[in-house]
Amino acid sequence: MQSFLLFSPEVAAARNAGLPVVALESTIISHGMPYPQNVQTAREVEQIIRDAGAVPATIAIIDGKICIGLDDEQLERLGTAPDAIKVSRRDLAYVLSQKLLGATTVAATMICAELAGIEVFVTGGIGGVHRGAETSFDISADLQELAQTNVAVVCAGVKSILDIGLTLEYLETNGVPVVSVGQPGFPAFFTRESGFKADFQLDAPEAQASFIRTKWQLGLDGGVVVSNPVPAESAMPKEEIDRITEQALGEAEQQGVAGKLVTPFLLARIKELTEGRSLVTNIALVKHNALVGARLAVALSGNA
Repeated sequence: MQSFLLFSPEVAAARNAGLPVVALESTIISHGMPYPQNVQTAREVEQIIRDAGAVPATIAIIDGKICIGLDDEQLERLGTAPDAIKVSRRDLAYVLSQKLLGATTVAATMICAELAGIEVFVTGGIGGVHRGAETSFDISADLQELAQTNVAVVCAGVKSILDIGLTLEYLETNGVPVVSVGQPGFPAFFTRESGFKADFQLDAPEAQASFIRTKWQLGLDGGVVVSNPVPAESAMPKEEIDRITEQALGEAEQQGVAGKLVTPFLLARIKELTEGRSLVTNIALVKHNALVGARLAVALSGNA
């Protein structure tokens, strides 16, 4: 298993020194944002984590290896390659065995982070139950991964393109705790409030770390969702984003967009309809999540 892992010099040094490490996904680079904002944001997010006392480990599949930590050349390759495969649990063995270029989703990044001994993972938003899932059965593999993989995931909730209520129900059924930071409400990615509440509110990183460590010490396997709302000054008006989301969903259905193509299509269309403001919000929330995730990783390293 370890033969598949390739640690960057920075991450390897951090592991040897016992420093806290924070995992980052790569789908946000290859499929979540346009170039060059994707690569620039990735570098800035990594620096935020360093400045907060932790070490960033952006994860991707390159040349038959799970790369834990990427250099500038690898970030550029992911940000510009048209053939990077979006890798979830189902795709991981295929992309590795065929030595293809793969960008890891939330689910795949959680798997790789656990293999690498990394307990905290920062992303933009997790996947969830898609609208109409009662007939399409379209449910993100992220949720099942959260039910079984011991990694804390810091995110800005889930996008309003999903069925947020059913997503939270699915997590509850699988025993995945949803923690909120700074407010009792569960955020909806572009907006601070979704209309639903998280299970628990824990604002301090030390309190979050104590809760997470206790969960795992009890033998309760599975992840924890740490939902961190987008900063107020960067949030979009809920009424506007809901209206635009409905329009984008309708267009996706009309054009027959389905499966893993839905989210990239919707994000690109929402960016167009908001004249780029949604991308600004997306970047702001990822950076905010990086700060919260780094502080959590530092607190966890003192709670081992």
